[in-house]
Amino acid sequence: MSRRLKPEEIELWNKVASTAERYHQPRKIESQEKRPSRKPAPKAEVDLPRFKVGQSGNGQSQGHDILPPVSERLHNAPVRMDRKTHTKLKRGKVKPEARIDLHGMTMDRAHPALNGFIMRCASEGKRLVLVITGKGKDRDEGGPIPIRRGILRHQVPHWLSVPPLSQLILQITPAHDRHGGGGAYYVYLKRLR
Repeated sequence: MSRRLKPEEIELWNKVASTAERYHQPRKIESQEKRPSRKPAPKAEVDLPRFKVGQSGNGQSQGHDILPPVSERLHNAPVRMDRKTHTKLKRGKVKPEARIDLHGMTMDRAHPALNGFIMRCASEGKRLVLVITGKGKDRDEGGPIPIRRGILRHQVPHWLSVPPLSQLILQITPAHDRHGGGGAYYVYLKRLR
């Protein structure tokens, strides 16, 4: 329900508005009888290069802002553990002290299970644990939005890199084929003092 403003209300509003900081161009509130007509704001002119149909592009594509695969991100991560042990780890020469298998779990079951497992292993003084996620089922039906293969495989590295687990972990590395390959991760824990 609307009503017309009285002249003293308009005057009071103008006094209050004059003391406030303005974010946009100032507008005066006038009585509804003298309301100005609104004109569309002029569009800013953008200087675009001329292009004709059939002309080839200049070859400077913007590229895609797509997150690289998990394995590539982990491979490019800096090594924060002993270099010699890391080399043995990549070759599958180090045997994990404990393992957890998250196959078939939903995200809401897998996350607390992973948190409990990592915290328990850290408190027991274990250094190397194996987290098996599986490679995931190929569920992309060819729709307009692609669906990533292996939800847990993509979520587990994120869960391990945020608190409370990030304070306990020194390195996350994809497992060797001997221990699960692309469907598992080595998690090297820090020494608790």
